[in-house]
Amino acid sequence: MKNRPQRVLMVTVEWPRESWGGTAHFIVRQVEFLRAAGIEVDVYDFVGARDPRNYLRAWREVRRRIKTGNYDLVHAQFGQSALAALPCPLPLVVTLRGDDLLGILHDTEGHITPLGRLTSLIVRSATRYADEVIVVSEHMRAFINHGAEPHVIPSGLNFDLFRVMPQDEARRAAALPMDKKLVLFVGNPDLARKRYGLARETVDRLAERMPGVELLLGWGVPHDRMPYLMNAADALIFTSLQEGSPNAVKEALACNLPVVSVPVGDVAERLRGVSNCELVPDDKPEALAAALERVLQRGGRSEGRAAVANLDEQVIAQRVINVYTRAMRGHHIRRNGKAS
Repeated sequence: MKNRPQRVLMVTVEWPRESWGGTAHFIVRQVEFLRAAGIEVDVYDFVGARDPRNYLRAWREVRRRIKTGNYDLVHAQFGQSALAALPCPLPLVVTLRGDDLLGILHDTEGHITPLGRLTSLIVRSATRYADEVIVVSEHMRAFINHGAEPHVIPSGLNFDLFRVMPQDEARRAAALPMDKKLVLFVGNPDLARKRYGLARETVDRLAERMPGVELLLGWGVPHDRMPYLMNAADALIFTSLQEGSPNAVKEALACNLPVVSVPVGDVAERLRGVSNCELVPDDKPEALAAALERVLQRGGRSEGRAAVANLDEQVIAQRVINVYTRAMRGHHIRRNGKAS
């Protein structure tokens, strides 16, 4: 048996498809760094759209690729993607990233839909057949209830892209005003899960007593422009109802941007001990506005970059490769009854 995989088929329901790049850049980044580490990665992406016919077509295509591609391992990004790979004759690694495991929320109402609950149940069942499971934050472990011991590996960061730069330089590059206090919100404002309305109300309340404060929306922005917004802003406000390990918070910290957030996903862990950041247990506009006011009055940046140094994508890629190796070894033992 090989000590580590040479060829990996990565199957995913998320991949950049919008003209501006979309939000699946973290998967693209992982692929790039795995390739840089010497792994040949072929990506098969498909649109599930909650349509069984799409999954059936994807299942047929994955079967075809497994037969002809000489792969060592299959890596399913998001639990739904694993459905296109089962039953898998090769070692299978599944990465669970958030609502695939926690339950998909209604786009406009913010509650878990019946289909979302069903998807979560199906995903949990599917992970029983994986050789190894990765979750992106510690709190997701509790949702794996079939005895598996998942690996906690968050999405990594490209520190060359998300770098620290002078605020004036970033504002000029992003064509933003120099004389405002800018509070950045990153996410789709139309998704109830992101609670843009809560962020909007928070900043509006603060602006009543702190003139010059404005909300800056970071949505539909090419990924390579986001570091300019994060260096141009004075704070990030994060108000999501549900997350796995939110990339916006980690990327903001990499730029030393102060963060004010509700306790969601692994944000509490990320902000622990970081200067000029605040975690607000009470997700009411007034409590968030008070925390944001304290951050803006203190001024300056955070020391977040040092706090997320362990999320360098090169390190994360090696951790993923280690999981691949473990999956291959375990698969071989289960199939042949002994290690080689």
